[in-house]
Amino acid sequence: MSEAAAVLDRLASVGPYFTAPYGGRADPDGFLPLRELYAKSGALDPCVRMYAERMGTGEPRVAASTFHLGLVSRLWSMALGSAALTGRVLDLAPGRVFLRLKADSPVELWLPEPGLVPRTPSAESRLGTARTEQLLDEVRTSVSSDHLRPLAEAVRGGYRVSPQVLLGNAGSALVGSLRVLASAEPTAHDRALALVSALLESAPLDRSGEWVVEEGLGFAFLRDSCCLFYRAPGGGLCGDCVLRRRARPGPGRS
Repeated sequence: MSEAAAVLDRLASVGPYFTAPYGGRADPDGFLPLRELYAKSGALDPCVRMYAERMGTGEPRVAASTFHLGLVSRLWSMALGSAALTGRVLDLAPGRVFLRLKADSPVELWLPEPGLVPRTPSAESRLGTARTEQLLDEVRTSVSSDHLRPLAEAVRGGYRVSPQVLLGNAGSALVGSLRVLASAEPTAHDRALALVSALLESAPLDRSGEWVVEEGLGFAFLRDSCCLFYRAPGGGLCGDCVLRRRARPGPGRS
């Protein structure tokens, strides 16, 4: 078994969002590399249509934002989980990760040839703060550089979802991954929290919302935008939504 395969197996203990099937499979039909999803005009259309049908919305941008949030959540979960639990980061380059739509479930991901972000021998010997910085760079490359920018460009270009909404989605998805990981694997809490804090305090996620960590109390994230889910039939406001703050009555108001 390869080291990357072992990492994916380890992540399976956290939950299905943190891992993906890997290697050969008997039913590869319908899978598309994320690289093509980002680059080909109209490649996102089937994804957005399916999400719109599930949500019962006639607003494509609402479905596009929800699809974006779900995909980014998967990518953050695999990158953050691998870093915090194993000290290595999965190589999630858009040409390595394949996606397929399933009518009765969220999008399905597949890694035909799983790998880890390449690391030099000198990087392997780093300890303490230097090791955290190494992992931070690898997570940032694996998700921020390789996915957030091209995915956001595709969603904005096809569905006119604002950059701030997509940035808020990315920050919210990262914090959601941290919550699940810290709950399922308490020993990974400190390393995962350090990585998430560094990501949210640097570009581009430093513009996604307000991130607060209080020793002994935990952490909280309040995004500076809304994912638009409230516009779908039966939708509501998420816990970190900016509209919750705007809806609060001020002093002397009821």
